[in-house]
This record gives sequence, C-alpha cells and structure tokens, in this order.
Amino acid sequence: MTVSRVWRRLAPIAPLMLAALLAACGSTPKDDDNTPAGVDRLYAQAKENMQDGNYDAAAKALEKVEGRAAGTLLSQQATIDLAYTYYKQRDRAQALSTLDRFIKLHPSSPVLDYALYLRGIVNFNDDLGFLSSFTGQDLSERDQQASRDAYQSFRQLVDQFPASKYTPDAQARMDYIVNALADYEVHVARYYFRRGAYVAAANRAQQAVQDFQQAPATEEALYILVRSYDELGLKPLRDDADRVLRKNFPNSRHLKQGLTTSKGAWWQLWK
Repeated sequence: MTVSRVWRRLAPIAPLMLAALLAACGSTPKDDDNTPAGVDRLYAQAKENMQDGNYDAAAKALEKVEGRAAGTLLSQQATIDLAYTYYKQRDRAQALSTLDRFIKLHPSSPVLDYALYLRGIVNFNDDLGFLSSFTGQDLSERDQQASRDAYQSFRQLVDQFPASKYTPDAQARMDYIVNALADYEVHVARYYFRRGAYVAAANRAQQAVQDFQQAPATEEALYILVRSYDELGLKPLRDDADRVLRKNFPNSRHLKQGLTTSKGAWWQLWK
C-alpha cells in the first residue's frame, strides 16, 4: 500500500488523534494522581478547604491522602487533620475513632502529643454541653464518661510530654474537669437532699469529699453530709462531718446561708 493511500485512510481520524494528544498534554493532574507530587497537591487542596471551613470536602481529600501516602509522615498528618475535620463537623464518634486508631498505630509519632490533646478536646467540648445544662429542676443521673475520658487524655499528655506546647492548656482543663465533676456530684447531692432522699444525698456528698478533696465544691459537700446525717438521726456521723467542715472551712458561708441557691457561670468553676 502506497504512502498516499495510507494517509488518505488516516486523514479522517488524524484531527481526532491530534486533539486527544493536545488535551493530554494540556490537562492538569486530577486528584487520582498517585505520584508524590499529586498527593502533595491533594493535601494542599485539603488544607485550603479546611481554612475555608469546607470540612466535608477536606475530609474526602484527606481520606485519599491517608491511603495514598501510607507509611509516610504525610499520611500521619493527614490522619490527624482528618480527625480534626470530623471534630469540626461535630462527628465526635468518628473523630475519637480516628484518633484512637492513630494513637494505637503510631505510639512514637512526632505529633502524638497533639493527638492526645485533640482527643481530650473532643471529649472536653462534648461534655461542656452536659456540664452547662444544669437547671436545678431535674438532676437525675447523667453520664460523666466524656469528662473522665477527657481527663485521662490530658493526664497522659501531661505525663508523657511535660514540655509539649499543649501541656499548659491541658493542665488547666484538667483542673476545670476536676472542679466541674465535683460540682456535678454536689448538685446531685443537693437535689436528693431537697427531696428528702437523705441516704442518697449523704452517699453522693461523701463521694464528692472522697474523690475531689481539693475542689471548691467540697465545702458544700461536707455541709450536705452534716445536714443529711442529722436528718437521719446519725448523730456521731453528723458530729464528725461537722468537725471536718469547721476545721477546713471555719468561715463557711453554708453554716450561715445553708445550701447553694443558684449556680454561677460555668467559667467560674475554674476558680
């Protein structure tokens, strides 16, 4: 077959071939580019989405980066960022699951301190809603597990990374959690006492005294113990509790004013 005949047969499809070639040369890499440069671009886009508050798009991109960069520090960073996007989307379960997986798989990661801090923050912020929801109308039993989980994460951070830049804030939040949990126990004890459930009131007040000896709420817990034992006719126990109260809080306002009638703002628990 002559060259001219071959060209006549190819002529109709030549423009299509040329167009395809030019498109291939001029196109930009898509997010399915698995090269290191492509993964870097995908991560950069995810960070841009995070900065813009587009956490849904950021999460999808970070999930891809995490898989494509497996075994690298970039993959670790993507996992941490992914947990943060879940947290910002108020998906507490996904955020905690991602962080727990990270902490288990990367116990020597250079960002382990941040992972512990973020896990504490996720539980801490979730529990703020519960701690700030007291109305004094119905203080039945409520779940305190989020507070305790937050405390454990912050405790681990403080113990393992005392020099971490996140440690001072973690310590402050630990102090708040202790005060808040003590305050919760006293709220419940007060609730029981006002409804004549003196045994339950004494038990909750005693628990607060034992678990949170340094918390401000201990003062009222001791007062509730005194009053509850008195109502139950347990005079020796009442006198013992009264001695402890007067020794530790000689100017206790509760001896003059009785039980607390209102609860201050949540931030006052820091004091």
